[in-house]
Amino acid sequence: MAVHITSAQALWFLPFVLPICLWVVWSDLRSMKIPNKAVLALLAVFAVIGFIALPLEDYPWRWLYFLIVLTIGIFANAAGLMGAGDSKFLAAAAPFIDPGDLALISMIFATNTVACYVTHRIVKHSPLRAMAPTWESWSSGNKFPMGFALGSSLVIYLGFGAVLGQ
Repeated sequence: MAVHITSAQALWFLPFVLPICLWVVWSDLRSMKIPNKAVLALLAVFAVIGFIALPLEDYPWRWLYFLIVLTIGIFANAAGLMGAGDSKFLAAAAPFIDPGDLALISMIFATNTVACYVTHRIVKHSPLRAMAPTWESWSSGNKFPMGFALGSSLVIYLGFGAVLGQ
């Protein structure tokens, strides 16, 4: 499968996106919430770095993807299909994805979600849980902190792009 994001674009984005995604993962595991500040930081990174990294003709279209995913996310949240933080994070992450890579990011996300879910459940029922005993995600019943999968999927995608991009 071809990767459409260029290595240069991924390398521009990755150093700024990585710490924000780690914050999202940690926060969602700890409190089952994705902070609005993290979502806004991700958008700010795209606003500045996207303008530098992307061709000028692509940049405004990526903002349209943000609006489309945000609109879908609002409806999905209202229908109870996903959390508001997850919806906002998805919208903020959308501009970073090259439209030619939708199949790739879908495969990364599907595979990574299963891996994150299994990892979370194994750690939840193991002695490793004692490393973070107060994390809300351990006692949230059947709820899963999707920020774990969302944030790490964006990082994996950009990592693939950095290594395998055009």
